[in-house]
Amino acid sequence: MNNKKRHMVASVFVTLLIVLIWANPFKEEVWDANAKLLEDKILTMEIPDGSVNLTGFTPFEWDKVYSFPPYYAKEDVYETVGYKWDRISETVNESMNQIVFLKEGKVVCYIYGYPENNKFGISFDHVLYAKDNEKFTVVKKGDVTYLTLEDEE
Repeated sequence: MNNKKRHMVASVFVTLLIVLIWANPFKEEVWDANAKLLEDKILTMEIPDGSVNLTGFTPFEWDKVYSFPPYYAKEDVYETVGYKWDRISETVNESMNQIVFLKEGKVVCYIYGYPENNKFGISFDHVLYAKDNEKFTVVKKGDVTYLTLEDEE
């Protein structure tokens, strides 16, 4: 292989390496990482009085959280939240959760699915703001933990 071909191959390799480092297809998105942190917190918590303040309980910062009703179109979720992001799905059953936590207008946590599969569920039916310090009742049913807004029980 002559020097010109080696230089071209090296240039292509370096360019691909830079693109991979910059794009990092294996990098976990912040909303996925925070969903795992929240799941770990919920599944390992011990709460003597059976309630938690959601703001102090979540292991990440947020200022607004939405709970979308069943069958809510993902285009409507994007419109409500203010932008599109990866891998959002529409709920297909009344018992599913679709919850989006925001911090300064950006998604920082996305919870989706059946509580039975996630091993936890969060229940409320309107937009919550961190400044309101909402309290949630915690109930464990089998191996599933449910957080329900106290005013909506």
